[in-house]
Amino acid sequence: MSLRFGEAHLQLAKLKLEDPNNLVVHHIENYIDFFRLYITEDKALYKQLEANKDRRLSAIETGDESSPYYLFLQADIRLHWALVSLRFEDYLPAFTDVNRANKLLEKNQERFPDFIPNLKDLAILHAMVGTIPDGYQWSVRLLSSLKGTIDQGKKEMEKVVSYARQHDDFLFTKESQVLQAYLLLHLANEPQQAWKTIRKSELVPADNPLHAFVVANIAMRTGHNDEAIRILEAAPQDGIFHPLPFLEFMLGLAKLRRLDRDAGKHFDRFVEKFNGTHYIKEAYQKLAWQALINGDPTGYRTNLVQVSQRGNATSGGDSNAQREADAGRTPHVDLVRARLLFDGGYAQKAYDRLAPLKLNESKDAYLRLEYTYRMGRILQELDRTAEAISYFEKTIEDSGANSPYFFACNAALQCGLIYEKIESWQKAKEYFKKCLLLNPDEYATGLHQRAKAGLARIRKR
Repeated sequence: MSLRFGEAHLQLAKLKLEDPNNLVVHHIENYIDFFRLYITEDKALYKQLEANKDRRLSAIETGDESSPYYLFLQADIRLHWALVSLRFEDYLPAFTDVNRANKLLEKNQERFPDFIPNLKDLAILHAMVGTIPDGYQWSVRLLSSLKGTIDQGKKEMEKVVSYARQHDDFLFTKESQVLQAYLLLHLANEPQQAWKTIRKSELVPADNPLHAFVVANIAMRTGHNDEAIRILEAAPQDGIFHPLPFLEFMLGLAKLRRLDRDAGKHFDRFVEKFNGTHYIKEAYQKLAWQALINGDPTGYRTNLVQVSQRGNATSGGDSNAQREADAGRTPHVDLVRARLLFDGGYAQKAYDRLAPLKLNESKDAYLRLEYTYRMGRILQELDRTAEAISYFEKTIEDSGANSPYFFACNAALQCGLIYEKIESWQKAKEYFKKCLLLNPDEYATGLHQRAKAGLARIRKR
């Protein structure tokens, strides 16, 4: 999928004329709807296009029931719409479609156990089922058909990717490579393996903006920030591609994490081009940070006003931005710089900037807490494990059980990950469970999902 939707529609129209009984056309058209809706976040378009789901499913149901594609295409279309529904916070149809898709896939697996495309979808479903955060546990009742483990999903995806390497005509090669990388990154806690996987894939970022998004996104999440900037700056922007404004947000963020002085122009372009609601608040927060680290406190406050007036606060980054705007306090500029450097993978630079400040001796309780937490994260990245754990434990102790901030919750998660890495299974379980007991006002859903994934990985240890 290269986001060349105009050309795709022309080819599909031609195919419909030449082969009107070819039902795969409906599956391809569904991919186009999926990407258009996911990229634009156009709610009116969502309401306009959602009827296409039932129309396409009805068309495919007229096909050959003896084909392994008969149930698979129905399931895949339902999964596409589940993701779109989640994007628009339409949870009931999303989880209903996931459940129905899983039942179709399981039935198809029984009928055609050697049909590899089926595993592409089952692998992800099997891997994610045990990681649903408590805040969404009501959805588990709708996912009654779903069972599996991260290890099971990981092995199934390895089988799909291995098959793709040996069969040049496999239709889902690139998609399965992407899914494998994200499974490794988000569920298996193998970030560097995820990076290696996507680098070895058949994706070509210089020729395809969607490929650029995927590779740069994984680069930014695995400490390869300079590579992400290179990829994003080289991403194609020709008019033949459907616009992908989020690439500007990503480039701005990657540059900001390197403390480049020109990061702000990319956030400006993003909010100018993007008509959706996600990431708008976060973009203005990042413009505020750019102003702050460039020595412009007035610019910081001006952009925080925009945080309160634009976008919505449903996602983690946006809600964090709104809380900063509501708090009315200007963050410590060196903590901001250290946070950005750390998030970009520049841990030593972050340490060199933060360590001399001794903010753990500050009279400001919040400042002490954030400093302690960020020192723990930086030391963790520098493999100074004992010191990192000490800072994390201090963070948890000083936060208390009801802190609205995410510091203690993530400190507990990171302790769990550290102990998992050194195979101290009981300590890992203890800290993953501690993470789940803490419910901060920010990032709780994502942190709890990662803690549940950790417990799922080590449940038999």
